[in-house]
Amino acid sequence: MSAVRSFPPIADASARTLILGSMPGVQSLAANRYYAHPRNAFWPIMAALLGFDPDSSYEHRAQALTQSGFALWDVLEACVRPGSLDSAIQTGSRVANDFRTFFARHPALERVCFNGAEAERSFRVFALPHLDIPSLRFARLPSTSPAYTLPFQQKLAAWRDVLVMDRR
Repeated sequence: MSAVRSFPPIADASARTLILGSMPGVQSLAANRYYAHPRNAFWPIMAALLGFDPDSSYEHRAQALTQSGFALWDVLEACVRPGSLDSAIQTGSRVANDFRTFFARHPALERVCFNGAEAERSFRVFALPHLDIPSLRFARLPSTSPAYTLPFQQKLAAWRDVLVMDRR
């Protein structure tokens, strides 16, 4: 089985919050778009928090993120994974993205939020030991994946609690 590869980040230099997934799923990879699975709650959650139409074009949704101070990326640049489940990532195949360069190019970042447990775990093991970012805060959010069966309203409430708290 060959490795799957993630996308470039959606970000501009003014980003204050970086949201990290682990690795795009099969449908996202095929569409070359973050969170393309129709049952993934990411875009509906961000639309509810930021006030845009979740059915608007991908480009509009990405622009809404960056204009609101968010950046979006994945922890892993590559891994071997049959299917879409994080639990299927083969041991020893994780390769982290270049966070040293990313953080240098995004000096306004204040926090990193993880879209699920695998994103946090992979970042802490494969990226964080190579970084010097003591001022950043970290928060794990419930995964927006349809495989994580927490009801949408609970996911939305958890994301709102973390992402909106600093904007008050």
